[in-house]
Amino acid sequence: RHAARKQWLAGHLQTRGTLTLDAGAVHALRQGHRSLLPVGVKAVAGGFRRGEMVVCVGPEGQEVARGLVNYSATEAQRILGRPSDEIEKLLGYVDEPELIHRDNMILV
Repeated sequence: RHAARKQWLAGHLQTRGTLTLDAGAVHALRQGHRSLLPVGVKAVAGGFRRGEMVVCVGPEGQEVARGLVNYSATEAQRILGRPSDEIEKLLGYVDEPELIHRDNMILV
C-alpha cells in the first residue's frame, strides 16, 4: 500500500510551486529519510495551496523531491527557516509540524 502511494506521488506531472532547501534539509531527506521541516526551507516560489504538489530543489537548483505540502505558499513563506514549534505563533494555528510529511513525498 505504501509503495502504491509513492507511485501515485511520482506520477504527478503538474506541480504548483518550488521550495528551495538548504544543504542540511537535502541531507535529512536523502540520508535520514525524514520529513521536510520549515527550518530547512530557504525560499518559496509559486502559488500553491495546502495539499498541492510542489518541487523541492537543493541549493544548486537540482530537484531533490516532490511532495504534497501541508501549508499554502503564503503560509510557507511566513514559516520558512523557522523551527516547527514557532508555527502556531507565526500563523495563529498549527496544522502539521512538517511542511511536507515523508509519507507524502517522493525522492527523485
